[in-house]
Parts: sequence; structure tokens; C-alpha cells
Amino acid sequence: MKRLIVLLLMLPLAAAAQPMEWTEIFPGIWKGVAGRPEAYDLLTAAECEPFARSLERLERTPFPFDPAYVNAEVSDGNTYLRFPLERDEQIYGLGLNFQTVHQRGRILGLHVDHYGGRDNGRTHAPVPFYVSSAGYGVLVNSARYMTFYIGTAVRSDARDAPRARDRNTDSGWTSRPYSDAVEVYVPAEGVEVYLFSGGTPLGAVERYNLFCGGGALPPRWGLGFTQRVEKLSDAAQVVAEAEEFERRGYPLDFIGLEPGWQSRAYPCTFEWDTGRFPDPAGLTRQLLDRGVRLNLWMNPYVSPEASIYNDILPHTGTHTVWCGVVPDLNDPEAVRIWTDRLRQGQVDTGVSGYKIDEVDGYDHYLWPDVARFPSGTSADQMRQTYGVLAQKVTARLYRDAGMRTFGLVRASNAGANNMPYVLYNDYYSHPDFITALVNSGFCGVLWTPEVRSSKTAEEWLRRFQSVVFSPMAMINAWSSGTKPWSFPEVAGQVKYYAELRMMLMPYFYSEFARYRFEGTPPFRAMALEPGFRYDSRTEAGSRDLEDNPYLEAVTREVKDQYMAGKFLLVAPMFAGQTSRTVILPQGNWYNFYTGRYAGNGEEITVEPGLDFIPVYVRDGSVIPFMQPLLHSPGPDDKVDIEFRHYGNREGSYRLYDDDGTTFAYEDGLYSWRTATVSRNACGELTGSLSDPEEGKPNTVGRVTFRFMTRSE
Repeated sequence: MKRLIVLLLMLPLAAAAQPMEWTEIFPGIWKGVAGRPEAYDLLTAAECEPFARSLERLERTPFPFDPAYVNAEVSDGNTYLRFPLERDEQIYGLGLNFQTVHQRGRILGLHVDHYGGRDNGRTHAPVPFYVSSAGYGVLVNSARYMTFYIGTAVRSDARDAPRARDRNTDSGWTSRPYSDAVEVYVPAEGVEVYLFSGGTPLGAVERYNLFCGGGALPPRWGLGFTQRVEKLSDAAQVVAEAEEFERRGYPLDFIGLEPGWQSRAYPCTFEWDTGRFPDPAGLTRQLLDRGVRLNLWMNPYVSPEASIYNDILPHTGTHTVWCGVVPDLNDPEAVRIWTDRLRQGQVDTGVSGYKIDEVDGYDHYLWPDVARFPSGTSADQMRQTYGVLAQKVTARLYRDAGMRTFGLVRASNAGANNMPYVLYNDYYSHPDFITALVNSGFCGVLWTPEVRSSKTAEEWLRRFQSVVFSPMAMINAWSSGTKPWSFPEVAGQVKYYAELRMMLMPYFYSEFARYRFEGTPPFRAMALEPGFRYDSRTEAGSRDLEDNPYLEAVTREVKDQYMAGKFLLVAPMFAGQTSRTVILPQGNWYNFYTGRYAGNGEEITVEPGLDFIPVYVRDGSVIPFMQPLLHSPGPDDKVDIEFRHYGNREGSYRLYDDDGTTFAYEDGLYSWRTATVSRNACGELTGSLSDPEEGKPNTVGRVTFRFMTRSE
């Protein structure tokens, strides 16, 4: 039952104060309205439907803070929001940030753009959703450029105001006094706000993901290995590449073709170059027979030489990109013309997905904010949502064909949580790529720390080792022509990790199913790990919060390690490192590779050598492995599963199964089977797997259990 709270806003300085209505629309999810929200917003653009079946099963949780401290003001066509912030709170999220996990004390102008090297809000996915360490989340549902002041501004009527200090005589003076609020500037006459009360930060994120439709569930082949070939490769070279992977014994599930597959690119024709690809359908069939799929690069900007140019021209914006017209993806006719072109000769011949480039930014090549579009969508709203619209349109192509896809995109935003796309960019800092992976779990997007090229064999291996523990294990060789074996001195280690990725497919596929059905991010920050709180008070000394707006005196920012699925703690190594520290949460943790005890709730220093990166597993973990196949298993393939158990505690794991390629799971054609490790009457650990349900998918072959700690 929906519950309604009407609050008179506390606005002593407001020019146009209005009551805000908060309605509980699902357990622990509240909707508030300030002013007159615009018809076009982020959730409307994404057309996401809440995953009601999962949401309605959640326990009801209380409103996350005193609602009297939520302020809103509509004035001069703008909306100003203010949310409370307690002294011991940290704030996470607000987009795909590359260098910071803690956002308290920052000012972020959320604006879709290519990442430019600073966490200032201009990024590939500036999602206006933040998560509090107090266990709640806030989504401001506007498609406008917004500015968030996260504990930076101090009102004269602040509830918990700092005291004035004399800079001349007081050594405690600071230029950044303590602030007790998150404030938001929205350039619109109203806005919807959603509050997610989860009890824990992870609970809030799970509710947010489910509210936006649940997470993406890729096809099994999407979790294999992908190689993007050089931009001017031809059909013969693509086939030769697939053959070489097979000959050398390296896994490969899909090949990405870069701009050269098209007759014209920058802007695009969306038509095959018949010189390099005289028989696209034959190429696709030949690769599918080998168990390899094709993914095609594109950007949405239509070349004057494209066959669809004249038809789509009336349905495009006023400004061009690289002299190509910009389809209005809120115009149904533009969508029809564009998708018909993609369907014919591509999707209908078996092409399995797209890489959607250049929908993110650089103001000097995308349309300006003075541009106009036939649908009436403003230029800034189009900028904030164009990547989402492109995902929605292309994903629908595959849904209409009854096939799941998994692709790449350069921009996203709120509401696109269940779209089968992984973000990437041209920025190439390995440490920052890992921080982006950490942050992706806060905002409902997926990110790949792709491998392109390296200066040394060590760097190549370190990048490869971490990318296999990410949503998409990919080498992007569009410019460099690199292969997994490009550095012979580490080719063996690279092959080991490529095979490990395939062995972990049952685990990662099950974790993506949890993302879909439960909202749990498959890759996430340590701050979302229940019970994780790294206390660094002894490092920070006795400084109080007023002197330290980033809260370093309460928690240490952890941005170079993360959780991969339910049980794996991954701590990547970077070129030049021979050792690193790893922070283990409370409880016993064990070495993933050996099963040996590693520590409990402590910071450890490790020297793993070049062959491995540190990965740890919680006591009682049960992880499914399969054999290292060269390609992902098909819908009718039976796969032997080895469940590996770590530590000494009893444990269990829910293994997900479906056909791996279609949407039949949405009609109930899926199964969860529980692998259980318990002690028998003699006190020995033994394992068992629950029986398959009649009429449900069952791709599990022979089942074995391996007790890693007992056999070390």
C-alpha cells in the first residue's frame, strides 16, 4: 500500500516555497515532487519499468532521515534542493568518476562528456544518484545539466553550523568550513526526487537498480573474451584472426570490427565496405560456425553518402557532427529509418551487437546547446540522454529478434541500468580505470578497463590480469593491432588469465543474474561490502570533521580494490609495483589461487610476483568453475562444474541457469540451484547440489567439489 507524507518545507529564505509530497511507491522507495517537473526526464528517456516483482518482496524500511530537513525552492525558473548531511556520513556515486570514491566536499557539474582527466562532473555517465554511508540513496530525476554541492556550502540558517574562526590567531581556521547539507541546482521549474532507504549502502543501491528495471543480464557469450581488430581489417584478416586464436588455444567469443567495416565513417553510412567485406552474411556465418560472433563499431551520425540520408534528414537536429546529420532519437520516424538500416544486412544476418562511439562529448564536435531537434527535446536534454537513447534503440532491435546482445557505449545515465552495454573511453590510465570500475557499482552502469597497448610486457600483463575481473574482458586493438600473445615473455601468464575468465563463467553469469533479479552490482566498491569500514583515525590524528570535509578522519578512501561478485576481492597490480597493501574486511579471508589463510579484518602487504594479482575469498565461499573452453557453451551444451570451497566454515552458492541467449528467462524459463557445503557426522566437509527443477533449464553436467583450504 502506498503511503503519503505531506511536508511543509522549511524555507525561511524561499521565494516560492511549496509543500512537497513524499509517496512510498515500493518498500523503502519514496517519490517526492518539487514544483512542476518537466515531462522529459532521465527515467522517461530510458523508458525503464521498475522490477516490481522483486521490489514488492523487500522489507519496508523507514524514511532515511528527518523529512523536515529536506528543503526545496522554485525560483526564477530554477529548482534548488537541500538534503541533510550528518557529521559521520560519507557520500558516494554521482557518476562514473575516475579518481575519487569519496564525494563529500566536492562540487560536481553533471554533464555528459568525454572524461577530461578531472572528477568535476563531466564524464561518460554523470548519473545524478548518490549513496550515503548511512544506508540511503537519492536520485534527482532531471535530464538537465545539474550542479551538486556535496557538503561544501554553508547557509546562514544551517542546522549544524560551523563556528567562525579568526584566521590571524586561530590555527584551526579553514577555508572550507564544515557543511551539513547536499545542495542541488536544477535549471528547471520542478523536479522529481526519489529516496531509497536500504538500511545499508548496498541495500540502497540494490533498490535503485531494481527501481530502474534491474541490472543487465548479458548472454553467456558476452562474458567470454573479445578482441577488437584493427580499423581497416578485411574479411580475410578477420577470419585469420579467429583461426589464430583457435590455433594458439586462446578463448574468443566475439570479434569487434572498427570503423573500416563501413563504406564511410565519421560520419557513417552504416553500410558494409564491399571491397573489404564482399560477403558480410557469409563472413558472419563462417565465424558463427567457429563459435565466434561479430560486433560492429558505429557512431549515430549519418553521412551525406548514406542511402538513408535523404529520408532521415527531416528528422535530424539543426547541427551536424563531422558533417553528418544527427538523428533525433526521440522522433519515431528517425528511429524507424535508422533501425531498418541496421537490421538489414547486419542484425538479420547474425551480427550480435554494436559498439556505439562518440555519443559522450567534447563540446567542439558534438552539437552545441543552441541546437534544436524536431521532437522538441532541448539540446542539453539530448546531450544528457543521447547515449541512453542509442542503447535503447539498438537493444530493442535485438529484443525484437529474440536475441540478447552485449555491446559497448560511450555515454549513459540514470534509468539505463538494465541495458546490455558496457562503458569505455579513450582515457588510458590503468589505476584510474580501476577506480572507475569501483565507482560503476554506485550508479547502475558497467565499465571495462579495456586493454589497448602497453610499453612493456609487465604493463601488458597487469592490464590483462585486471580486465578479466571486469564486465567485459576485452583487447581493443583498433589502432595498435595487439594480440594476447603480443609480448611473448608473458604470453603464458596471459593465456592462464584468459582461460581463468572462461572457467569463472558460471560464477560471473550467476552474479549478473543477481544483478538482474536482486539489483546487486556484479562489480562494486569495498564501501558497499557489508561490514566493511576501514578506520584510519590513527593515521589522521585528532583532526575534527570541520577541518576535514573529506572525512579522512573517519574512513579511508579505498579505490584500488573491489568486489567481483559475491565472494571475490580483487586487488589489481599496476606496472612498476612489486608489492601492495590489501584491506581485508572482517572475517577470515583466503588466497583465491591456493586456499591458504590470508588474514582477518586487517591491512596486509603482499608481493604476489608477476604471475598473479591478489585475489581473496571469504571463509565459507563456494565458487563454481567450468573447464576452460575456447568459446562459451551453447544453449544445449552440458558443462561440468567444479565447486571450489574456501576456508573452514560451511557455505552455499546459488547457481543460475537459463538458455544463455534468448529472453525466455523473462517467462520463467530459468533455474537457481543451490550448491551446499556442510559437515557430515564425522565433521568432514562434503558438498552437494540441489536437483534441477522439472521443465527448467539444466546445462550442468558432472558435478565435483574441491576443498581448497583442506587440500593446500
